Amino acid sequence: MTSSGAVMVVIGTRPEAIKLAPVVLALRALSLPVCVCLTGQHPEMAGEALAFFGIDADVNLALMRPGQSLAELTERAVGAAALLLARERPAWMIVQGDTTSALAGAIAARQAGIPVAHVEAGLRSFDLAQPYPEELNRTLIARLATLHFAPTPGAEANLRAEGIPDTAIEVTGNTVVDALYRTVETLPAIPPRPRRLVLATLHRRENRETAFPGIIGALAEIAARGDTDVLLPRHPGCAPGTYAPLEAILSARLVPPMPYPAFVSALSAAYLVITDSGGVQEEASALGVPTLVVRALTERPEVVEAGTALIVNTARNDILAAATRLLDDSAAHRRMAIASTRIGDGKAAERIARRLQGEICAVRRPAA
Repeated sequence: MTSSGAVMVVIGTRPEAIKLAPVVLALRALSLPVCVCLTGQHPEMAGEALAFFGIDADVNLALMRPGQSLAELTERAVGAAALLLARERPAWMIVQGDTTSALAGAIAARQAGIPVAHVEAGLRSFDLAQPYPEELNRTLIARLATLHFAPTPGAEANLRAEGIPDTAIEVTGNTVVDALYRTVETLPAIPPRPRRLVLATLHRRENRETAFPGIIGALAEIAARGDTDVLLPRHPGCAPGTYAPLEAILSARLVPPMPYPAFVSALSAAYLVITDSGGVQEEASALGVPTLVVRALTERPEVVEAGTALIVNTARNDILAAATRLLDDSAAHRRMAIASTRIGDGKAAERIARRLQGEICAVRRPAA
């Protein structure tokens, strides 16, 4: 069956939309046809994130169902993607990161004989349970992908250690920095605040079951200091009562999931970030906002090596001690508040688009 020549981009979650929007724009700038497919894993938030960048989805698979398990979502996503690929026959499939949607897209494309380009390839925690299922997903995608766009030399080294040939790997930087820089340029000036802003984001599946009470308790103590404001977007997957310790504290704001520009504005204004998110580690490092990572490990060691992030795990006292030090010791804070380019320089999407353009043109070029 003849290929349509288009590049299909599969997006399931808001982080994927944010990180792939610059790639879509870069491909279109090279006049390459692009088909943007939403799986519906984040039913509203992914589309809203794309809209900020002026991108409309071409297809929405609307796969989410109440109470759906990961296995059920994976099965439905692979089947729906297979049908779509049979109809559209793109020249390439692009997937990003480590979501169930990315894995399903890669499986369906590989089975259909369509080459897969993996954006943000090579991140490894080396523990399949942390984060789960992300570490499992991204290691499986590495076995399915044709091209591996590694964000850093460290990620490149991980891929090489797994036997991926050098010719299939390109170090590009992380596209989240492209999206971040583009967004920062649109923001108005940030007014001064009477109290320092501590921005927190919590969503890891492995933290929700046992670690959230300790993390929330630490945030409550930080908010009660009197010289801070704590801002925490609620996660829709959390049980009622999860945030109760914060709800009675006037200097703690619990808000719905924030639109991407509003989140970037808050991140830019933050004095300190406390997070279990991988993407937020990257964004905060690029802006030079000191970050406490409430996980046992990170697949983004570059943010720790750059000195902008510190892994503190999930124990209440450990989080509180690290936060107190950064809030009370201005010299310690200054040492971490240095913007880093280790994650990316804002040009990752251009590199990805040029490589894919070259691959597509090489296939179209007749043999001599």
